Amino acid sequence: MTRTTNSPDTSAYAAAGVSIEAGDKAVDLMRPWVDKARRPEVVGGIGGFAGLFDASALKAYRRPLLATSADGVGTKVAVAQAMDVHDTIGFDLVGMLVDDLVVCGAEPLFMTDYIAAGSVDPSRIAAIVRGIAEA
Repeated sequence: MTRTTNSPDTSAYAAAGVSIEAGDKAVDLMRPWVDKARRPEVVGGIGGFAGLFDASALKAYRRPLLATSADGVGTKVAVAQAMDVHDTIGFDLVGMLVDDLVVCGAEPLFMTDYIAAGSVDPSRIAAIVRGIAEA
C-alpha cells in the first residue's frame, strides 16, 4: 500500500515480478465461468479471502455435517503444459474432489481454489476455471 492511499503500490509488485494487470485480466476472463458454476447458496463474488455459503440451505437435513476435501492434480499439470490444454486441469481437480466427498456420503456444495503459478497467464487461468465450471 502506498502511504497516502489504500491502493497497492503496483511498482513494488512489478519489481517483484507480479503483474496486477494480468491478474485483473484473468479475473475478467474467468468471471462468466464462475457465474455459471455458482449455486444460489454461495454468498459474495470473486475475490476476498474466504468463500461464504448460506448454511440455512442445510435446514432440510436432520443432522447436517459439512465435509471438505483438498487435493491437487499432481503431474497432470506437466501434461497440460506440454499439450497447452489447461481446462483438463479443472476437470480433473473437480473429479478428484467430488470423488473424495461422495465416498463418505457427502453432497458437494462449494469449492474453493488456489492456483499457484510462477506468472499469471490470464487465458490459461481462465481455461482452468472453465474446466472447473464445466465439470
